[in-house]
Amino acid sequence: MIRSALLVPLILSLSGCGALKALEGEPNRDVFELRAPTVTANRCGGTRVQDLVIELPKTRGTLDTERIMIRPSVLQTQYLPDAIWGDPVPATLQRLLVETLGSYDTFAHVGRAPLGISGDLAMISEIGEFNAQTSGEGAVIRLSVDAQLVREMDATIVGRGRFSATTQAPSTRTADLIPAFDAAAQELVAEMTAWTLGRVGVNTGSCR
Repeated sequence: MIRSALLVPLILSLSGCGALKALEGEPNRDVFELRAPTVTANRCGGTRVQDLVIELPKTRGTLDTERIMIRPSVLQTQYLPDAIWGDPVPATLQRLLVETLGSYDTFAHVGRAPLGISGDLAMISEIGEFNAQTSGEGAVIRLSVDAQLVREMDATIVGRGRFSATTQAPSTRTADLIPAFDAAAQELVAEMTAWTLGRVGVNTGSCR
């Protein structure tokens, strides 16, 4: 079972300002780090994959940044002026997946690079959404990822999956948006983790 962990910001102070305006200069910004789901059942019967590599996800330029994206409309992109992620969005997702999948005894090694020349399996992914869409007085957090598991020895695709998560934020204030992003990220990573385990033959119901 995967349960949500509490969000812990790298900097605890929140400005409470979520104004959707263009940045002017380089203001001080609070830095936040999303947390991986807490894994309470990670012993699934021994190693089945020696080396799982989580490639750095690809995405478009507007998401390849540590800035937190807000969409006032489907055609407009802005960023929170008072807060950023600790790492660019692709590196953030990569870290969450490495941490979560690496906690299972199914894999001898999970990392950003193989231990040897190549790994057994690689996860290749592309981030479609990692943003908040304004909705009335609040916002809808939308995260989506397309992923493939590839056997590195012969480049065979073991599985393809499309994953998404949405949560509601009651306002566009930073203090409301960040926890909503955290909840959505944990849901997304939990979904991708369960899918990956299933593709390598693990019945997660037997994990303890």
